[in-house]
Amino acid sequence: MTTVVASSGSAGRVRAWIGAARLRTLPAAVAPVAVGVGCAHAAGAVAWGPAIAALVGAILIQIGTNFANDVFDAEKGADTPDRKGPVRAVAAGLISARAMKAAMIATFALAVAVGGYLTAVGGWPIVAIGVASIAAGVLYTGGPWPLGYHGLGDVFVMIFFGQVAVGGTTYVALGRVTSLAMALSVPVGAVATAILVVNNLRDRDTDVRVGKRTLAVRWGRRFALAEYAGLLFVAHAVPLALAVAGRPWLALGALTAPLAIARTRALVRAVPGPAMNGLLAATAQLLLLQAAALTAALFLG
Repeated sequence: MTTVVASSGSAGRVRAWIGAARLRTLPAAVAPVAVGVGCAHAAGAVAWGPAIAALVGAILIQIGTNFANDVFDAEKGADTPDRKGPVRAVAAGLISARAMKAAMIATFALAVAVGGYLTAVGGWPIVAIGVASIAAGVLYTGGPWPLGYHGLGDVFVMIFFGQVAVGGTTYVALGRVTSLAMALSVPVGAVATAILVVNNLRDRDTDVRVGKRTLAVRWGRRFALAEYAGLLFVAHAVPLALAVAGRPWLALGALTAPLAIARTRALVRAVPGPAMNGLLAATAQLLLLQAAALTAALFLG
């Protein structure tokens, strides 16, 4: 598990690192920043330097978290040979555990460097956000009591990809957090959590065997399907409610509702296994599309 496959060559190693970075998860980092910037614009102004830094920091934390998940899941035996998701680099022997941990630390260090600039702009609240975000990224699968193994992943995704990411971006781009940012953090966090639901539903059988107690494991497939549908319902009900309350442009955020319905039906019909990887990508696409619609509405309105 801890040896790099030498025969793969430099091109193979590059592909292994790109795979470990899990670039398809980056919409979950980009979407809340975009909406947070939109909320700052809606409140009067955007400080673009801090906004761009927030985007870079969010991407680095997401990649660092992906590296952490890769190595810690491998060490805990969660990535078994019958894994139904994409190949994990450490478990497959493509990258050593030591190299992955070094990459994780280096990536988080870069995020801390970006956070230094944001702290100079926004003060000590940025330190709290940064420390909490990195700690959550590591402790999701690492440490003696990994959050994701005890059914807390959904809560932490909702908080950190919703309230923390949207509100934090608005704070550094505007200088304060607005009530609109907190309201729109709900749909962003909800769709990001829906991505995790698909992941946990896909991996339910293997998670049971290694003692990973996600909500899909604890309460079953029917609960996971209801959770997914409920999250996407909330994600589209909030923009409509805000539109009725006096921000009509935010109704654009509900235009992705037909896609949400289609993805929910597809998940209900899906057979747990590799075929669900496409639904993961489709849900990430939904997050990006809705975030784009909400951001456009905030700039237009």
